[in-house]
Amino acid sequence: MTRPHLATTVLRDGAGPPLVLLHGFPLDLRMWRPVAEALPAGIRVIGVDLPGQGHSDLDHLPPSLDAAADAVHATLRAQGEGNAVVVGLSMGGYVALALAERHGDFVHGLGLVDTKATADTPEARDNRRKIARDVEDTQTVDAVRGMPAKLLGPTSELERRALYPAVDHWIRSQSPTGVAWAQRAMAARPDRTAALADFDGPVAVVVGAEDDITPVDDARHMVEAARHGVLTVVPNAGHLTALEEPAAVAKALADLHHRAAHG
Repeated sequence: MTRPHLATTVLRDGAGPPLVLLHGFPLDLRMWRPVAEALPAGIRVIGVDLPGQGHSDLDHLPPSLDAAADAVHATLRAQGEGNAVVVGLSMGGYVALALAERHGDFVHGLGLVDTKATADTPEARDNRRKIARDVEDTQTVDAVRGMPAKLLGPTSELERRALYPAVDHWIRSQSPTGVAWAQRAMAARPDRTAALADFDGPVAVVVGAEDDITPVDDARHMVEAARHGVLTVVPNAGHLTALEEPAAVAKALADLHHRAAHG
């Protein structure tokens, strides 16, 4: 299987094992910049564009989050990284869990932000596949243009209106092919609760208190499954805590990085 070389960006200089940030759908690594800026000095931060998203291509990769995890691993290994603390938001969290399952020696700490370990319901899978067909048929991303209203919480609707055009701009910049690929890959993912339970490193679970997509109950499920899990519920944030309350997310991830380095 061909593994694409994924686009990466050093979001913050530092030393030691990096904090690797995997973005949500249908966005790219740009969503992590506010968190990177809020992290303490000295932590090296690398953002990754997942396959078909941002500046990463697909190279005929089949729609699979396992394949995405292998591509992230291969890319970082090729860049000389021996291990990392891997953090993912939403779809990025699904990929982070796949990395922990498939490349556990590489993942020294795991951050799961506004995501879940369980698989989609049949209805959710069908909806993802319908969206994939729509974007392919129209060759536009119009089918996901309404997502900012679902991704951002009620507090953001009142107090952070500038986030809406920013998120919409990032969505419009994605390719229909990449959007369809991501939807099919997420629809096909398995339940990874057991993989999370098997992971022996530190785990940070972060969720917005206003997240209706992967709510607090999903976060609690992951913390209960993890051997060394810490839960952070972020007030006044929805599904995009990294944009809505970046300082709170940065604090949780800095603690995760410290636990991974000194555990």
